[in-house]
Amino acid sequence: MNSQFTIAVHCLIVLAKAPEHVWNSESLSLKVHTHPARVRKIMSALRKSGLVETKEGLGGGYRMGCDPHECTLACIYQSISCDPLKLSWCSAGCEQDLEFDKIQTIMDFAFAGAERSLEEYLGQWSIASLLTRLNKSSEERPEQVSQQKIPFAVRMKEEIERHINKIGGEG
Repeated sequence: MNSQFTIAVHCLIVLAKAPEHVWNSESLSLKVHTHPARVRKIMSALRKSGLVETKEGLGGGYRMGCDPHECTLACIYQSISCDPLKLSWCSAGCEQDLEFDKIQTIMDFAFAGAERSLEEYLGQWSIASLLTRLNKSSEERPEQVSQQKIPFAVRMKEEIERHINKIGGEG
């Protein structure tokens, strides 16, 4: 998995938030903070998978090509990634090594299991569910959000200092 997956998810969230809007690569790249050429490459993969639709010509761009409730992170992952967990470490001459072939087969089997587990987990999350979480977090009161951003140790230190001051003030 690489940053293309995260960019793809971010782009799809932007598209799902404004389903009637058509986003060109430049405006979308500003929202996801990456280069428009990178956005075009990622959106091309998403279009091939049917997750995104394109409109050609003046005023053209991208829009959701599927239902955000059915667009899971697993679908996005499958659209963007190709053998991301399958590692290759073979140098020249390893093709004739029988033991190497056996180890490669075992490792491929292990990585395939990890890949299935990852896709199963990602299948539990849809663009719609991420939007719901996003909306809930933006509805929180500012003091709740700012309190969450303060590290736990700092909050505890402040709480202890308040408690000490309270005790010291009573004596």
